[in-house]
Amino acid sequence: MKLRLPPASAQTIRVVMILAFATLGASCGQGQKQGGAPPPPPPTVTVATPIKRTVSDFDEYVGRFVPVDSVEVRARVSGYLDSVHFKDGQMVKKGDLLFTIDKRPFEYTLEQARANLATAKSNLAYAKSDLERGQTLVTAKTITEQIFEQRAQAFRNAQASVSGMEAALRQAELDLQFTELRAPMDGRIGDRRVSPGNLVAGGTVPTPTLLATIVSTDPIHFEFTFDEASYLRYERLAKKGRDVASRGAGVQVALKLIDEKDFKHEGRMDFVNNVIDSTTGTIRARAVFDNPNGVFTPGMFGRVRVPASPPYEALLVPDAAIGSEQTRKYVLVVGPDNKVAERFVTLGQARPGNLRVIKSGLKPDDRIIVEGLMRARAGQKVTPQEKGAKPAAPAKPTASVKTDASAKTDPAPSTSK
Repeated sequence: MKLRLPPASAQTIRVVMILAFATLGASCGQGQKQGGAPPPPPPTVTVATPIKRTVSDFDEYVGRFVPVDSVEVRARVSGYLDSVHFKDGQMVKKGDLLFTIDKRPFEYTLEQARANLATAKSNLAYAKSDLERGQTLVTAKTITEQIFEQRAQAFRNAQASVSGMEAALRQAELDLQFTELRAPMDGRIGDRRVSPGNLVAGGTVPTPTLLATIVSTDPIHFEFTFDEASYLRYERLAKKGRDVASRGAGVQVALKLIDEKDFKHEGRMDFVNNVIDSTTGTIRARAVFDNPNGVFTPGMFGRVRVPASPPYEALLVPDAAIGSEQTRKYVLVVGPDNKVAERFVTLGQARPGNLRVIKSGLKPDDRIIVEGLMRARAGQKVTPQEKGAKPAAPAKPTASVKTDASAKTDPAPSTSK
């Protein structure tokens, strides 16, 4: 016999079952909320200890290259320029022929000087023999003493004439030699200032004609200036037996050009001026560099690095590990309890490899955060990992309560009629 429930009772049972399932779901959700998700682990950061290294402080100055030797090639005799024997801007060796001046007038002058010398020598020979005859005659009282003295004077005049003609001959030979202008040194010559066919002035004129300029290229000087305070610092270090950039120290310096990043050219100091410029308060200094490839050109700018202290032991850290707080610099250090602390430091000069010298504020055994600075803050716990060490294996995920959203509930019993 089947029991039939009235329609109102079946509807009531359906509502009761829905409320029961809703209550069960709510209780499960509250259980999950009460249990809660595990807190995130401390952030992982990379730490490293400061690098110990022997360094020296240095100063940097801007200067320009100047030639060791520079010569203006000017005409030494006047005449018409006959030919040019070089190409503008080429390298020349000492003794190379550069210019030729028309030689014909000087050749004629040389021939005339030789003829004049021959005449003077002939007159000297006659005066000498005449004097010898007069010596015999004056002994025999055939001629008077006055005539003998006249012959002696003629002999002396003939000797002086020969000496004058010899000097004129040497001058004529020298003038002919000066018609060929040769390079007085090795170097690079500039462009010619006068074309063939032009009259050039030389000799004793006030301004002899400038024909070209030659500058030496290897080695080459680099001139720069530094202030009075730096000069005093260098001199006091030198008096303590620590030659840095004082006169005659021959200290090694480094240089870079305007398109270079590193100071890869090495040279040495060879001169510091003897006076300080009263208008600028600076003193001129000079270094010398080898230039076998001719890259350094007179007039070219560069930046020179001069040692400013004796070598000393220093602590270095990567530039990326240094933070800024207004005008102060700091690094983040991980303590023994893995808590982050802020250390204010005094910076020194930058070093190759993106390193920075730390003057004060750090200890050699401090663990500095070098990577992961954005994930750490003072007072926070972190998971430090030594720089260069293999990363730790990831932690296994913890079990969590899963809810099956697709789980089906038992359908409400249907009422049979």
